[in-house]
Amino acid sequence: MNDWIKLSIDIDPSHVDIWSDTFLDQGAACVDVADASEGSADEVPIFGEPGEDHQFFWHTTRVSALFEPAPNKDWSEWLRKQASRLDLPAPHCTLAFVDNQDWVTLTQAQFQPIRISSRLWIIPSWHQPAHPEAINLIVDPGMAFGTGTHPTTQLCLRWLDQNIQPHQTVLDYGCGSGILAIAAAKLGAKEIKGVDIDPTSLVVAQQNAQANQVSLETLLPEQLPLNSVFDCVVANILANPLRALAPLLSQHVAPHGTLLLSGLWREQAGEIAEHYKTYGFDLKLTDSEEGWALLVGTKNNLSSSVIK
Repeated sequence: MNDWIKLSIDIDPSHVDIWSDTFLDQGAACVDVADASEGSADEVPIFGEPGEDHQFFWHTTRVSALFEPAPNKDWSEWLRKQASRLDLPAPHCTLAFVDNQDWVTLTQAQFQPIRISSRLWIIPSWHQPAHPEAINLIVDPGMAFGTGTHPTTQLCLRWLDQNIQPHQTVLDYGCGSGILAIAAAKLGAKEIKGVDIDPTSLVVAQQNAQANQVSLETLLPEQLPLNSVFDCVVANILANPLRALAPLLSQHVAPHGTLLLSGLWREQAGEIAEHYKTYGFDLKLTDSEEGWALLVGTKNNLSSSVIK
């Protein structure tokens, strides 16, 4: 039996919020927004950076809503009445039937264990580790960035796996879910701090640390002592924040300590590396994946090797 009606409209981006709110007010179970050209050669990816002037929706944006079935309901007429009430053009709609499903199980099925290296895995909590003897990071998708699926997270994890030394101190700046800090702890680091501007992320990071049975101190940026230094500082954020945070991040790297930067595109790496020279780093592109880059360098210009 078909248990849901999926109603989709293609509209001007300026009308996205009002139509989304209207659908929810009229009983929609959920609403999603996508590129109307998704899946075609005209599809346009949108990547946001703080401070950048970019469009927040696509030139033609598709808004879809799930409604409970209503026998004999004329959805086109219903949509026309809603548009008239909103004083907006009546958009054309398409309807599809969606089978009722166990959405929790369906969502969980999208997240499988991820192998980072021969000894390091990311395991959602509903999976049993395939290799119990490995270093398994128990992390579920949730309200903070860092499930392990994004290339920048995997770039940082690979470097930590290969380079972190027992008893080193680590600062994860912009920690999100805490996955990088937790990995550092499981790899032997002795003092690990996670900093994030989002209080919710700090709660999530603490919950993940407890699930992994490691100790992690989480702080808002203003709570981190300015004179605290670390053997390794990792920041997986975005290019613009990394540029702005250069004086602060540099200050927290101990003499001869290591700085890892990711969350930036490969074509942005050169400009960011040049910017950090002012602060005593000769950052090198040491790894990249799917166009994303990892920059690594040691304080006082003792840098790591370069990837060609």
